Amino acid sequence: MAASIAARSPVISISRQITAKPSPSDRGSRSTVSFRQPYIRRRNVRLLASVNSNGGATGGISDGKAPALELPNIDDDSTYDVVSGVPSHLLPKPLSSTQYSKPVSDGSRLRVAYQGVRGAYSESAAEKAYPNCEAVPCDQFDAAFQAVERWLVDRAVLPIENSLGGSIHRNYDLLLRHRLHIVGEVKLAVRHCLLANHGVKVEDLKRVLSHPQALAQCENTLTKLGLVREAVDDTAGAAKDVALRNLKDTGAVASSAAAAIYGMDILAEDIQDDCDNVTRFLILAREPIIPGTDRPFKTSIVFSLEWGPGALFKALAVFALRQINLTKIESRPLRNQPSRSSDTCFDYLFYVDFEASMADQNAQNALGHLKEFATFLRVLGSYPLDTTML
Repeated sequence: MAASIAARSPVISISRQITAKPSPSDRGSRSTVSFRQPYIRRRNVRLLASVNSNGGATGGISDGKAPALELPNIDDDSTYDVVSGVPSHLLPKPLSSTQYSKPVSDGSRLRVAYQGVRGAYSESAAEKAYPNCEAVPCDQFDAAFQAVERWLVDRAVLPIENSLGGSIHRNYDLLLRHRLHIVGEVKLAVRHCLLANHGVKVEDLKRVLSHPQALAQCENTLTKLGLVREAVDDTAGAAKDVALRNLKDTGAVASSAAAAIYGMDILAEDIQDDCDNVTRFLILAREPIIPGTDRPFKTSIVFSLEWGPGALFKALAVFALRQINLTKIESRPLRNQPSRSSDTCFDYLFYVDFEASMADQNAQNALGHLKEFATFLRVLGSYPLDTTML
């Protein structure tokens, strides 16, 4: 059964539990991590990422919001060129290496995709990451990934986990399917509000619309109010729908920003069951950033293992032996792989976040050690930690 475990506990010494010989990856003055495009094959390991220049968290000046992107559907297992299916005259000029390195203050415009409509929490996360960006709404997560790959936008900011609702499994799967790199993270405090049209009071409401996770995060409050819950695609979309239809018996759970945009009243603020409600977003780009050691960094990887007793224990031990702290582990079934037999389940991909930069020799040694027995290994990104909270 797939499991999701989030942990920030200190690394435990495991020297008494296992006996480990020095790995060949720890010998010699330097070990190099090789970076290539994703490729999966049993018993043939690929360690993937790349090291190129990138603009980091630069922003741009925008005097308006962009319309939602509409992209053609692409089959899950298809391969395509970055700009296939899009007329060249409709595409923006590709960013050059000099544009990647421009500072925030030079007035350059950065287009950042997010899932949802205006007023979504993802839009707030995008504007936190790039304060003066042109935020571009997309109707689905997959459309945001494709928009970056096709040079329609420069970055995508997408949710990956919530402190109450857990992991966003769809985006974990899309990280492996697409060829983007994690270049940063954003942590956003989520404060839900109960919204309604002008003149509507709490006692007039019979039902409430919102995203399933938002409804779950406000379960106690909504139960006390006796409201019927109806799930929709996103929180801001719920507010927009209630406002446009001028519903008098229906409210929405969304942000205060959505209330301002769609001209709704806030009947109650901070209605989430837990005040510590935080969503973590990933910043995705076509090229990775160059990892450094000047500030705290985090690295995200995904790998698969041969089935057998202690396989996952040995994989995680390569980090504990080097005092590298793991902050997240998520397992997802490996697609297009049949189960081994009737009495075993599935092969799994393991997504792991750890607190170290790929510029750190210790981290390179750990991945070199893991590569010795992993059947697949890919570096998703090495990026600065977000230590702020909004």
